[in-house]
Amino acid sequence: MKRAALVAIGDEIVAGLTTDTNSGWLAGELRAVGVEPVAGFAVTDDEDAIARTLERALEEAELVVCTGGLGPTADDLTTACVARLAGRPLVMHEESLAHIKGIFRARGIEMPANNRKQALVPQGCTVIPNPTGTAPGVICPVERGGGTRYVACLPGVPREMRRMAGDTLVPWAAARNPGRRFVSRVFSTFGLAESKLDELLAGVVDPAEARLAFRAAFPRVQARLTVSGAPGEELEGRLDELEARVRERLGTHLYAIGDEGMEETVGRLLRERGMTLAVAESCTGGLIGHRVTDVPGSSAYFLLGVATYSNAAKERVLGVRAHTLREHGAVSTQTAEEMAEGVRRLAGAGLGVSTTGIAGPGGGTAEKPVGTVCIGVAWEGGIWSRRYDVGDRGREWVKGMTAQIALDRVRRHLLGQTEEALSAEAGGVRPA
Repeated sequence: MKRAALVAIGDEIVAGLTTDTNSGWLAGELRAVGVEPVAGFAVTDDEDAIARTLERALEEAELVVCTGGLGPTADDLTTACVARLAGRPLVMHEESLAHIKGIFRARGIEMPANNRKQALVPQGCTVIPNPTGTAPGVICPVERGGGTRYVACLPGVPREMRRMAGDTLVPWAAARNPGRRFVSRVFSTFGLAESKLDELLAGVVDPAEARLAFRAAFPRVQARLTVSGAPGEELEGRLDELEARVRERLGTHLYAIGDEGMEETVGRLLRERGMTLAVAESCTGGLIGHRVTDVPGSSAYFLLGVATYSNAAKERVLGVRAHTLREHGAVSTQTAEEMAEGVRRLAGAGLGVSTTGIAGPGGGTAEKPVGTVCIGVAWEGGIWSRRYDVGDRGREWVKGMTAQIALDRVRRHLLGQTEEALSAEAGGVRPA
């Protein structure tokens, strides 16, 4: 089994109302066990459309993995479509039905009759248990092209899908591809556009040594190195050698090895250095605090987060001087510095970080257009601030990019790089 095709099923996926994160995750997990993703599809909740898409996917790959359409409602059609494709009747899987009934019983509510539908599976398939939800998955053999191919069905809920794929599907696929191993390493960066990252790494890795691929998923831009070899071949050592070259070329733009968020990197550095953090946010409205506290164990280093949106709050809570606000404005490096020092002092933290800016769509001026933001970092005996132009690319962009820059400045401070400017342009981000 060498190739896989991924099919995301759902009207909401095709309409752009929900982002398909499942296919990207599955691609990485399958690639790691030697099954190369070669095609991806998205299809609506329509039986004929699903059937056509599955036929096309089976032309491309020995394994087709579907996500979505396993619910109890009339528009959940995946299992029935796969059974029809394979020429197999649907049969009741009593173990799955008992599991579904048990979930509703534990909730103290009666199971709706339509949930029985979720326990219907194609006859002769391998059932994938769902320990965190109601819908089981299946791996169904399908005869095509004179041989046996497989269609696997998993729920669209990422939490359920990842558990089921990790427990059952990926080991199943690995056991059917014993002749070759693939090992990957991800390099997470900030401060580089995807094109600039490609340019920077040009020539670092020979295509004969490894495959180099790029992925931009705001706010991180990543490079992935993949090496392959026979079972027993030392692949990690080869990756270590390649990593050293990549690290040297990327420099301080590299913030993590692996698919790690900046908040995780910052949290690890704070913990290693025994430092604590407090955050004062204006234009980001609590986004930094949310991201930092999303990391398990963050209570060890995160002391306080305040969203001081109004000038009055900046004065009363953080001690920003009225003179500073009057002379320089709320969006200024002077205000950012006083906010950072104020929250640090208020919390008794080792570090204080602040954000203030114009997120838009209104409020900009010729001197301070939408996308103007100021960030401050304060510590015992020192302070740093800078004004940035992150661009007028929508309110969500301004808030997200400002939070990322602020976390990156904390990272650089903890690494002893506080005075180093962001030297690269990342999506229009530059010191103003």
